[in-house]
Amino acid sequence: MTGITQRLIEFVLDEAQMLDDGRFGDWVDLFTDDARYWMPIAPGQTDPLLHNSLMYEDKLLLRIRIERLSGARTYSEQPRSRCHHLLQTPRVESLDEARGEFRLRTAFHYVETRLDRQTLYAGWATHHLVTVGDRLRIRLKRIDLVNGDAAFGNISLFM
Repeated sequence: MTGITQRLIEFVLDEAQMLDDGRFGDWVDLFTDDARYWMPIAPGQTDPLLHNSLMYEDKLLLRIRIERLSGARTYSEQPRSRCHHLLQTPRVESLDEARGEFRLRTAFHYVETRLDRQTLYAGWATHHLVTVGDRLRIRLKRIDLVNGDAAFGNISLFM
């Protein structure tokens, strides 16, 4: 495994750990200013603007969701939701060191829990990463759920 491949894999694993630890401010700082967080409804969906999505958020909307999660008057989050990611080893699908652009795909199981309710989701996360200065940043994070076209309750946190 090359040094850059190891660095990319560690980035994805560290990102999931931030979410599991509830460090959402640190997590959103991993995104570029023009980044998107996308959760399509249909398998193989190619355009978030021409089709419905479970989520399609820019960095501002992610920050608003994070503020809502930590708000004292957010009664739906008292007690707070928690999550846990179980990831397969991320696979590097595209590696362009000269341009500083990378794409990884990671199979996952994700559990979100609050009080006595626990919900399991399974799918694949695709990270489109770019180098900004000497740091990796997320330009696009796409979450494809195995059953993305199913009816869901609230998804409170981030996969």
